Amino acid sequence: MSPGGVDDAGAEAPGIRPAFSSLLEDSAEDLYESAPCGYLSTLMDGTIAKINATLLGWLGLSREEVVGRKRFSDLLTVGGRLYHETHFAPLLRMQGHLGGVALEMRTAAGPRLPVLVTSTLKRGADGEPLLIRTTVFDATDRRAYEQELLRARRAAEEARQQAEADRAQLREALAVLQRSLLPATLPDLPGVETAGYYHTASPMELGGDFYDLFPLDDTRTAFFLGDVCGKGPQAASLTSLTRYTLRAAMIQDADPVDDLRILNRALMERYTGDDPRYCTAVAGVFERVGDTLNVRLASGGHPPALVLRADGTAEYLSTRGGMLVGVLPTAQFVEASTVLRPGDTLLLYTDGLTEARVGPGRELYGYDALRSFAAARAPAGSRALVDALTALLRDFGEGLDDDTALLAVGVPATP
Repeated sequence: MSPGGVDDAGAEAPGIRPAFSSLLEDSAEDLYESAPCGYLSTLMDGTIAKINATLLGWLGLSREEVVGRKRFSDLLTVGGRLYHETHFAPLLRMQGHLGGVALEMRTAAGPRLPVLVTSTLKRGADGEPLLIRTTVFDATDRRAYEQELLRARRAAEEARQQAEADRAQLREALAVLQRSLLPATLPDLPGVETAGYYHTASPMELGGDFYDLFPLDDTRTAFFLGDVCGKGPQAASLTSLTRYTLRAAMIQDADPVDDLRILNRALMERYTGDDPRYCTAVAGVFERVGDTLNVRLASGGHPPALVLRADGTAEYLSTRGGMLVGVLPTAQFVEASTVLRPGDTLLLYTDGLTEARVGPGRELYGYDALRSFAAARAPAGSRALVDALTALLRDFGEGLDDDTALLAVGVPATP
């Protein structure tokens, strides 16, 4: 048996026919008048010839006010009437059918009624159009839904724009704060060429790398470079403490090992308990003697400094055994020294450079690759070397996922 109560042979099932009969007692006219949508028929000039009670109820009009007295366009708002006359009616005449057109109708009470209109031409035997049959659906709920969607979309767009503005403001604030943790410029020193560079892995995070270089007297200059653990505001706070502690210590006592010990004590006193903080650092002093620089430096767990020589070679200054700063109260720091002659350059860097991922296998760039890169450019002045490394960092692309600081000190090959 089919769901409607009719068996496969087409006969009505016993006991079901009375229910169908009671439903079918409604006349076709009653169905027309009480339909859940509006119906109207108009002559070809738009004069309304017939309209159902549903649509009259929506509009708050009587049949006497409408039939034979008004045209369909008279029931529309000014905008709807203009669209009907310029687009709807001409297209209907050409195509014979138009469906789902959104219009607005005027009601006797004043509010506009959003509707969806479908019209069809009725033609005579000779093919000439006789009248227009139109179905009108109340689109109030749909319009409210669409308006709610538009409001939600506008609210989302405003929120997106505000978020973009907030992010831009945050980036600017972070950039200003980041610059405050680095020297604005390096001093101009007679007979010495210096260069520095800082790469921020993320503009939305404060980095933990730092460096500085400043004169102690007419012949001596202090320098340091390092990397604190973590990122963000806490790393920035640690960077600030580290940088200014080292600077103050080196102004008072230009002994690199002692200066790192002072920094170690400061970090141990400041960061205790469940929130230990530490850093790697290399600190040093160079003294100008004639056309050479005598360099002393000490390292606390930091990558070894690299020296480019005027003869085209490159070598690391071994500081193996230097311990992290801020971990142990009796941390050991290792000292090294070298002499820079005309054409020689000393390079300090953070591990963002050597730990970059390169190649299809995303292997560590490493110390051997860095030494080969530097040797291929030796002898290179400080500025030329930092420029070449800056280009290398850009080439790493997404493989460079950590902040990187560079500081180069050298003696020009020619005065």
